[in-house]
Amino acid sequence: MTIPLSGILIPLFLWVQWRVTVGLFDRARQRFSGAALAAVRAAVLVFGALALAGFLLGLPEGFSFPRLPGTVYLFATAAALMYFATAATVLVVSNAVWHIRTRFARRMDPGRRRFLSAAGNILAASPLAIAAGGFVARTSFRVHQIDVPIAGLAASLDGLRILHLSDIHLSAFLTERQFARVVDASNELRANLGVVTGDLISGVGDPLDACIRQLARLRADAGIFGCMGNHEIYVGGEAYVQAACARNGIRFLRGQASPLRFGDATLNLAGVDYQAKGPQASYLHGAQRLVAPGALNLLLSHSPDVFPVAARQGYQLMLAGHTHGGQVTIEILEQTVNPARFFTRYIHGLYRLGGAAAYVTRGIGTIGIPARIGALPEITVVRLRKA
Repeated sequence: MTIPLSGILIPLFLWVQWRVTVGLFDRARQRFSGAALAAVRAAVLVFGALALAGFLLGLPEGFSFPRLPGTVYLFATAAALMYFATAATVLVVSNAVWHIRTRFARRMDPGRRRFLSAAGNILAASPLAIAAGGFVARTSFRVHQIDVPIAGLAASLDGLRILHLSDIHLSAFLTERQFARVVDASNELRANLGVVTGDLISGVGDPLDACIRQLARLRADAGIFGCMGNHEIYVGGEAYVQAACARNGIRFLRGQASPLRFGDATLNLAGVDYQAKGPQASYLHGAQRLVAPGALNLLLSHSPDVFPVAARQGYQLMLAGHTHGGQVTIEILEQTVNPARFFTRYIHGLYRLGGAAAYVTRGIGTIGIPARIGALPEITVVRLRKA
């Protein structure tokens, strides 16, 4: 059972903001009075409300909020999330320093007190330093090649190379020029088949046509196919994406399948629109009719959560994205802290259920904060192998 991320982060944010508000009110009371004090208090409350709004927009469950222009949406969520991370860290560090000083004040010489204060200041600033490094790392695109053994794989499909891109999020935080580097690197891999599993952009007003223009440059022997992500749905762009991509030779599969011949074998490629998170009974309605007996059945799904259902329906392989590999992954005492763990068990890598396999890519772009920490962007090549 997974806990909704919002169920943890919203109460935590409200607690942090309450502590910040109380602290600012106390300082304002010491410096102002009358109308000036009232104005400062009002400003603090307005700031808190704006921070909360931006924070809610940045949650995985919050993307369906009223559609803001892409740039406004991106900067609002990034600012709110960075504020939250910094404020939470400052509160934790300041409380820890205060307790240490209170307990050991008599035994501390002035030099140790200064060292403790300096260390506290460094720790308090760490979210900004980490985010700066992650901002640079967000365009450190890496090629990841993985062999996927499949029982009974036809000889003609053994060694087949599938290029997999996902979660491009072309926006103010990923330019067309930067994405063009991804396309150039992808074409050097000489894939037999190319697939894109959704989220071409982040919000309304993002450069969707520029993303499609770059995708049209992708080359693979059997062509380029795709499926819709949640952000295509949130901006109401499914029909446009499907039509514009078709004009550029890219077929987006929306509850459809396309049989592809490789030698004397058939790879049956199926795709579905984004499956909103819910009980397993709500996933992949009608997708079982797309399964082709005697073929290798490959499903494209933006959401990885549908994997158990896909395996039961007869798909031997599924390719997905959506999680960004957590986007921020930190190891503490040999344990991985990863926000994606709160809303899915399928975060990144190869997963198996019986004879079925699923690969979840870290994707290309970012959402929320424009940073990649411990989860670098990924150009994936899945190579089929006979088990």
